[in-house]
Amino acid sequence: MNNDTNIPDEGEVILIDKPLKWTSFDVANKLKRGCKFKKIGHAGTLDPLATGLLILCTGKKTKQIDLYQAQEKEYTGTLVLGKTTPSVDLETEFDAEYPTDHITPEILENARLQLVGTIEQTPPIYSALRVDGERLYKKARRGEEIEIKKRIVEISLFEIDPTNFPAVDFKIICSKGTYIRSIVRDFGQLVGSGAYMSALCRTRIGAFELKNAWNLTDFIKQKRIELKLPVDE
Repeated sequence: MNNDTNIPDEGEVILIDKPLKWTSFDVANKLKRGCKFKKIGHAGTLDPLATGLLILCTGKKTKQIDLYQAQEKEYTGTLVLGKTTPSVDLETEFDAEYPTDHITPEILENARLQLVGTIEQTPPIYSALRVDGERLYKKARRGEEIEIKKRIVEISLFEIDPTNFPAVDFKIICSKGTYIRSIVRDFGQLVGSGAYMSALCRTRIGAFELKNAWNLTDFIKQKRIELKLPVDE
């Protein structure tokens, strides 16, 4: 980081534990203002209702963003069977209820197996994916019907723990471009019910782990001290 325009900004790679309800853009913007970064970008969007590892690059390191985005990702979370929402999480209100009494451990396991390996999935309509130059969630909020192209993704691990059924805890390791909410939606359909995601945390991107990430406020405080700027600004 360098405020002197005559000195090249070599940049840095920053690991942040994204706060709940913040967008990835919110985090990048907060860091840009608070740490006086001239150029910053994030390597992989996290939904507002997800927490966990967010990689941000500044200065010349922004050229590496595509490299980090392409890395394998790991998530933990919880899905709940028996209800659905249009966004497949708690951003939107419940729109339907479904039975769960018929669901056995064998049905759960069969659904899990169908979502492991190379699979085809349709991104959720409430997502940051661009269609015709506009984010899908904006079209969704206007009630537009959009045809969304399916994509091929790789799910190398999908573990489930139904101890608190109808809530099901899960762990997923997946390729770039995977939508966890799509897995939750499809899992609910495969067990003959519906599902929504109640919690999600990204725990790893490639070799970068959440345990090594900064709290956002703490990072900004530390950088402002290094820059000899007021900490409480």
